[in-house]
Amino acid sequence: MRPSPLFLSLLAVTVAGAVLTLFDDSTPLVTTGTVLLVLGGWAVSLCLHEFGHAIVAYRGGDHAVKAKGYLTLDIRRYTDPIMSIVLPLVLLAFGGIPLPGGAVWINHHALRNKRVESLVSLAGPLSNLVLGALLSLSVLLFDPPAGLAEALSYLALLQVFAFVLNILPIPGLDGWGVIEPFMSYQAQQFGAKARPWAPLVLFAVLIGFPTIARVFFQLADAAFGLVGGDPWLAGFGQDTFMFWRK
Repeated sequence: MRPSPLFLSLLAVTVAGAVLTLFDDSTPLVTTGTVLLVLGGWAVSLCLHEFGHAIVAYRGGDHAVKAKGYLTLDIRRYTDPIMSIVLPLVLLAFGGIPLPGGAVWINHHALRNKRVESLVSLAGPLSNLVLGALLSLSVLLFDPPAGLAEALSYLALLQVFAFVLNILPIPGLDGWGVIEPFMSYQAQQFGAKARPWAPLVLFAVLIGFPTIARVFFQLADAAFGLVGGDPWLAGFGQDTFMFWRK
C-alpha cells in the first residue's frame, strides 16, 4: 500500500511547478510552472480519485483491489493509459474540461451490502471535492504570491468541476453508481447498456448546446464558491494555463 515511485514523481512535478510560479518577474517561468502544477496536480488527483474507490472497496470486502495494485496510487494501474490518462490530460490542456479518467475494476459480489457499493462510487468524486476545498482554503488562509494563488485556484476549480460532473446520475459516471445498487434490475440493465455511450452524449451536449453548458458551469462555479474558491483567481490561472489562446 506504499505510494508508487511514479505517484511520487507526479507529486514532485506538481511541486516543481508551484516553485516556478513564484518567479513573478519572469512570465515564461510562471506560465511553465502553472502548466506543470495544473497537469501534474490533475494527474495526482486522478490517482487519488481511483484510490478513493479502491480503499473503500477494500474495506468493504473486495480485497482483490490490493493484489491489482490499486492501493499503490500507481497511475498505470488504472486501466488503459491512453484512454484513461493521456486523453483526459490532453482534453484538459486544450479544452479546459476535466474529463473523468481512469477506473478500478471492483468485484461487487465481494462487497458486503448495497450501502458499501454506493459508498465505493461516491468515494471518487468526494476526493475531488475535498481536494478542491483544501486547495481553495490554502489560498484563502495562506495568501500565497499571485502566480501560485492563481494556479492553485484554477486547479481547485477543476477539482470542483470534476466533482459536479462525475456526481451526475448518468450511466458511466460515479453519480449513477451511487444510486444504482438501489435500482430495479431493469434500470440496472439499462445502465449497463448505456454506460459506454452515455458520457459521450453528455460531453456532446455540453459542447453543442451553449445554454446547457452555461447552466452547468454556473452550477460548478456556485459549488466552487461554497468551498471558498475565488473565481477571479481561477480565471487568471486558466488564462495563464491556456497561454496559447492569448
